[in-house]
Amino acid sequence: MARRGITLAAPLAGFLAVFFVVPIVWLLSLALREAEVPRALPRTLVALSGWQAAQPLPAPLFGAFAEDIVQARAASTLADAARRLNYEVGGVRSSLMRAAREVSAAPPGSAIDAAFFEAIDPSLASPAFFAAVQRARGPVSGYYLLASVDLVRNAQGDIERVSASNRIYLDVLLRTLIISASVTLLCLVMGFPVAMLLTQVKARTADWLLALVLLPFWTSLLVRTASWVVVLQKEGMVNSLLMKLGLITEPLTLIYNRTGVLLAMTHVLLPFMILPLYTVLKGIPPQYMRAATSLGAPPATAFVRVFLPLAAPGVAAGSLMVFILALGYYITPALVGGGSDQMLSYFVATYTTDTGNWGLAAALGLLMLATTLLLYAVAHRLSGGRVMAMG
Repeated sequence: MARRGITLAAPLAGFLAVFFVVPIVWLLSLALREAEVPRALPRTLVALSGWQAAQPLPAPLFGAFAEDIVQARAASTLADAARRLNYEVGGVRSSLMRAAREVSAAPPGSAIDAAFFEAIDPSLASPAFFAAVQRARGPVSGYYLLASVDLVRNAQGDIERVSASNRIYLDVLLRTLIISASVTLLCLVMGFPVAMLLTQVKARTADWLLALVLLPFWTSLLVRTASWVVVLQKEGMVNSLLMKLGLITEPLTLIYNRTGVLLAMTHVLLPFMILPLYTVLKGIPPQYMRAATSLGAPPATAFVRVFLPLAAPGVAAGSLMVFILALGYYITPALVGGGSDQMLSYFVATYTTDTGNWGLAAALGLLMLATTLLLYAVAHRLSGGRVMAMG
């Protein structure tokens, strides 16, 4: 039987491995791999072997560098290396491409030395530039991982914080955690009464209510998010109703800010809170509360001392599910949030599709994954293993 079960599961396991696990592992590995510079500048790296940033640049370096950039330009590998080096030395990408053209056009016997490159761009003859080349020699490096937590290596190789004006990703991670926690709390506050109601009404009524809970799943996420843009805009339904009731005198700004993000994400993720809660609350025998009341406990005390501890696995499972899903949200904050409300997934998507900085995208993905696993471990420990049991 065991062999038959393995045989039946093998196609699914193979499909997941080929089309899910392997691509994700490959993408995340880009956070550590350094291939662009070693492929484009092999002779330069050989000339830099043993060189320290405090020492003068080696004499054979510029000849090797000139030969590398000419051949890399012909092999179409220079652009990738230039983009990688541009992350550390701003503006060097266009200078490298220009230097390759001028070296190729130089008359035979021309002196290709530091002065030649300094005339094109002083940074191409600077120790700082070649220190960046040396740090990108590969095959692995921590550049992208350090950048994802706002750290960088200086010319001496020491790790330090980036300048205050360039600190982005830790603030974005904190913002992502705050938004996810806020959405989780809103879903819990709104979902718990609904889950309790589902356990107390007749089965036929509960079926209809469950259908309403599941109704958002039958609509595209993009459509649901876009509908909030219509509802929350200044001329939308909410502002029109509030003004007709005389509660406000001018439209409120409910879209393209944190309010819109919280409302839209809560609407989308609320079913993921209700369903685990309903599953657990349905299994709590009602006589427990009646017994507590008969023993003299007020309803509030019975709820807190008896009902809530029994409901804790559902609260933990629903909260963890909503929180983890909220961490990776991209479409909803991108459509209804402002520039200061974009979450970490927005930057992963931007670096993957727009700028082509796959290494930093992979590093931010690893940061998100590590944060999710850490929070899951904390929740599992605090719940005494009930989160794992619910999963």
